[in-house]
Amino acid sequence: MCADTFGVGVHLTEEELQFVVHVPSDVDSGWTDPEAFQSLVAETVWDLLDQRAVLGTIAERFETGTTVTLGTVTLEPDGTVVSHELDPPAAAPGDGTE
Repeated sequence: MCADTFGVGVHLTEEELQFVVHVPSDVDSGWTDPEAFQSLVAETVWDLLDQRAVLGTIAERFETGTTVTLGTVTLEPDGTVVSHELDPPAAAPGDGTE
């Protein structure tokens, strides 16, 4: 089995915060159900980061239309976390809170 690295972030719209998974173009064929692996990636990220704090920071400090990058998570198709480079969002540049 081969692990794949997914970029993750949160996109702000007028109505909601959308979890975004960037899928590599050469994703392993073991990932057969896109909905299932996107859910797995999201679940993994929220196991590693404080979801409430992260989403609260994004909602308070970033503007609609922005996608805030949280980092990457590397998973095998069976859900094993190989590695991750995730960071909660910092303040938006120029908002006076950095």
